[in-house]
Amino acid sequence: MLPLVRRVLGLLPEPIRFLINKHRELIRFAVVGGTTFLIDNGVWYALKLTVLADKVVTAKAIAVLVAVISSYVLSREWSFHTRGGRERHHEAALFFLVSGIGIGVNLLPLYVSRHVFDLHSEVADFAAGSVIGMLLATGFKYWAMRKFVFPQADARPSVQPLHPVTETREVA
Repeated sequence: MLPLVRRVLGLLPEPIRFLINKHRELIRFAVVGGTTFLIDNGVWYALKLTVLADKVVTAKAIAVLVAVISSYVLSREWSFHTRGGRERHHEAALFFLVSGIGIGVNLLPLYVSRHVFDLHSEVADFAAGSVIGMLLATGFKYWAMRKFVFPQADARPSVQPLHPVTETREVA
């Protein structure tokens, strides 16, 4: 897979490659966020359309919890794989504490939409629970993960910048 990424990067202008390398951690965090967004919404809609049809906020809380567990594994092993500075059990405890606060941040717009504004449509649920809540929680979590959970840059082996693969051909 890495050679494919390097080939694709080779098609991009140097300033774009520079930005991708410079913001690699943020891009990886965004990919993990996109993945957990799909997990979150898949579980939420599966619950909300079946066993928890009358408990939309509870269904969302369960879905976010499943997504958070997935997020820890992906964040530690991929997004922030070069960061550390804490013993693993402290890191995990802080990750779940920050994520717990993130769950509250994520649920707040849906709760307000449902119980303050009395909106009960699919569009309102999606906008409040999956767009506004997710964006607020993601911003908070990125800041908190770097500040508290994985505070030390380059605590684990670093990754070399991605440079394009250039094919060399031997002249006969």
